Amino acid sequence: MHTAPFHPGEQQAQARIGVRAQMEKVGSIVLRDYMPDQHREFFPLLPTLFVGAEDAAGRVWASLLWGGPGFVSSPAPAALRIDARLMQDDPLAASLAPGTPVGLLGLQFETRRRNRANGTITSADATGFGFALAQSFGNCAKYIQTRELQACVQDDALPAVSGGVHLPAPALTLVRRADTFFIATAADKAYGTAHAADVSHRGGRPGFVHADDNGTIAWPDFQGNNFFNTIGNIAADGRAGLLFIDFERGDLLHLSGRAETDWEGPDIARVAGAQRVLRFRTEHHVWRPGGLPLRWSLKEQSPHLDATGVWG
Repeated sequence: MHTAPFHPGEQQAQARIGVRAQMEKVGSIVLRDYMPDQHREFFPLLPTLFVGAEDAAGRVWASLLWGGPGFVSSPAPAALRIDARLMQDDPLAASLAPGTPVGLLGLQFETRRRNRANGTITSADATGFGFALAQSFGNCAKYIQTRELQACVQDDALPAVSGGVHLPAPALTLVRRADTFFIATAADKAYGTAHAADVSHRGGRPGFVHADDNGTIAWPDFQGNNFFNTIGNIAADGRAGLLFIDFERGDLLHLSGRAETDWEGPDIARVAGAQRVLRFRTEHHVWRPGGLPLRWSLKEQSPHLDATGVWG
């Protein structure tokens, strides 16, 4: 089993930009197999928890759970208890079972704080599931928009619509005006449960995501922490899932397909601040109008977006 801080896909990406030795040292310090107290205290504050995993067919999806403060708790430094279940129309509803590798992301929109936890589901029951942590680390607040939770709206959801490459018109509009989305990726289980599933945040100015009518979605990769968790998984595996949220209406769009990284192509010059371009080809989608009962209002765009642009 792979035991280094970064797996071969991540190492390949780090080597490509000349930070390999530096990141091995950083990773050995900041990537932990337990949660420090500040992380354990952080997760119970959240009304949402983002999750990445694969379904029974091997498709990778990103999704989220929600509940009142305290629905996520930490009974031990390497354990979480999540007292929430995915809705039946969620593409991962049947997949959060014992033994499933999952990536979890806690993000507090009001403070732009986020922490990651990758590991495995250990138990599941009617009210939620238990989680054993294999890797824990914090992420910087770059590119996160500040949002304030406004309301919880019940019984506002419409029937979900599932399909393939071609997205419903309102879903395509959501992608094209998004300033935030989430991406789940996976790597070979031989690399260990710390790397088998992951979910991460991406942010930019509205319009930083390009989507054509045939299910291909592209976005710039801006300067980050050089961990290359997402890009490393894409290099090692290629499966990915995207989640777009309409924060004002509660609409959810889940996409599953395959992704690749463009390191040198002409599209990089189309977006100010882009260091690379990631390209995703949709294979399956689930459109859930009003599927999220929570509503947020936008308070402030990330100040780190000043040096970035939109798809031109």
